[in-house]
Amino acid sequence: MTSHHTGRIRTDIAHNARVWNHWLRGKDNYPVDRAVGDRVTSLHPGIGEVARADRAFLGRAVTYLAAEAGIRQFLDIGTGLPTADNTHEVAQRAAPDARIVYVDNDPIVLTHARALLTGTPQGATEYVDADAHDPQAILAAAGRTLDLARPVAVMMLGILNFVLDTDEARRIVRTLMAAVPSGSHLVLTHPTADPELGGEDNVAAMEFWNANATPPITARTRAEFTSFLEGLEVLEPGVVSCSLWRPGPGQPPPVVAQFGAVARKP
Repeated sequence: MTSHHTGRIRTDIAHNARVWNHWLRGKDNYPVDRAVGDRVTSLHPGIGEVARADRAFLGRAVTYLAAEAGIRQFLDIGTGLPTADNTHEVAQRAAPDARIVYVDNDPIVLTHARALLTGTPQGATEYVDADAHDPQAILAAAGRTLDLARPVAVMMLGILNFVLDTDEARRIVRTLMAAVPSGSHLVLTHPTADPELGGEDNVAAMEFWNANATPPITARTRAEFTSFLEGLEVLEPGVVSCSLWRPGPGQPPPVVAQFGAVARKP
C-alpha cells in the first residue's frame, strides 16, 4: 500500500478537500476524487452549485466584515484547498492590514496553502495544522498571529458537518466564541437535508460519501444549525440558504441545500 501514501497523503481514497476542489473546477485532485465527486453529482446534481454558492457566500461575508464591520482578523477553520478569492484575498482587498489564520489538518491542503497563500506585506497570512475537533489547539496556534483580545471573525464554512456529534459541534463553537471578545463574528455554512432548501438529494449523496470517502459527513436541520448561533446576534437576513445571504443585485440566485449565517458576539 505504500505507493498510495505520500507522508499522510492518501491518493487511493477520496478526500473532501480535493473533491470540493473538483466541484469548484480546480485541478488539485486525483482520479479517485473525480470519480467519487462525479458519483455524488449523479446523486445530488446541484452539488457543484452548492460548492460555488458556498464560495460566493464566503466572498460576500468577508467583504461585509472587512469593509463594513471593521473586522481585521479572520480565523478560517477547515479552509480546504486554495481556489480563487480565498479569505485573505477578499479581506485584504478591503483592508490590506487584515490578518488571516487558516486552519486545516489535511497534508495536501497544508502543502498547497503554504505555497499559495501569501498575503499583503502590511497584513499577515498564516497556516495552522490543527483539527476542528480540538478548538483549544486552534486558539493556541492562532494566538501567535491574531490578537485574541481584539475582534475576530471565526469562519467555519462546511466544516461542522464533519463533527458528527451535534453536542460536540456546539461545544467547539462555544469554546471558540468564548475565547474572542465582544464584536467578534461567527460565519457558518452547513449542508442540510431539509426539504425547505431542497435537501432531499443530500441524503443519498451523503450515504454514498460516507461509504466511499473521508471524512464522514452529516446533514443538520435548521434547528440544529441555529443552535450553533445561541448567545450571538444573528445578522439579517438570518439563517437562509447561503446563496440567499445578501446576494448582489440582479437575478435571484438558485436556492442551495446549504444553510448560511453571520452572527455577532454582543
